[in-house]
Amino acid sequence: MTLLEHLFELRDRLFKASVALVIGMVVGVYFAQEVLDFLTEPYCGRYAEGKCPFNAQSPVDPFLLNLKVGLYLGIIASSPVWLYQLWSFITPGLHRNEKRWSYSFVAVAVPLFLAGAVLAHFVVAKGLEFLLPEAGDGSSFTIDLNINGYFDFVTGMLLIFGVAFEFPLIVFMLNLAGVVSAKRLLSWWRIAVFMIFVFTAFVTPTPDPFGMTILAIPMCLLYFVAVGASFLNEKRRAKAALSSEFGAVGDDEASELDYRVDPVAAPEPVETPEPVPDADRDSR
Repeated sequence: MTLLEHLFELRDRLFKASVALVIGMVVGVYFAQEVLDFLTEPYCGRYAEGKCPFNAQSPVDPFLLNLKVGLYLGIIASSPVWLYQLWSFITPGLHRNEKRWSYSFVAVAVPLFLAGAVLAHFVVAKGLEFLLPEAGDGSSFTIDLNINGYFDFVTGMLLIFGVAFEFPLIVFMLNLAGVVSAKRLLSWWRIAVFMIFVFTAFVTPTPDPFGMTILAIPMCLLYFVAVGASFLNEKRRAKAALSSEFGAVGDDEASELDYRVDPVAAPEPVETPEPVPDADRDSR
């Protein structure tokens, strides 16, 4: 395909992805209230009968919030369509082994992100217990949260935890690419644990140590899981190199040529040529 044909294909695929996103957003707006009830439950559960005080700074804030929730739901609901369009655009340029590893990456990345999001919802509930006083405890002030600020806070926590749980997958992909060995990763475990705690201290929006620790411990465990998977990958790669007649040469790589010259024996002497009989004379 020419460059112009690639641009036309990209335009068509972006249009299909946009249509799917708009349809998903319309459906998401319909279920926006149920999602808001789920996200506000850690805060509203602290009050009697779930009646929690939220305020809106503008008359259009509730409407815009529903659109924002619908957009997020639309992105999630339409993800099979726009991911398929993206994959169909880039897959002709991938080799067979790259396609295989891409499928494996997606199959592992999605559950890890969901696990991080579920953990974030639990951390939000515990973090609010640390940050906010109990309802009716005799405090001299009242709490009246802004609904948009609360929604941004919760979704930010879900995103941070979800992305953080992709860290071990990135470590394993570096080993697959040959950038770093499993032994080197294992020797860096002290540095990795320290950097994980520093990272979680900065990214968690709550100042309490609970949120930082509850995110750092799973990340440390997943780091060691990635190191173990790297050892298994190197063992598998070494075994495949021994069993293959071409060694550890990939499908898209050229094997090394043997430039050694074998000795050539002396040629045999050529016999004296004899005249060829006349074909016309024999036929007569």
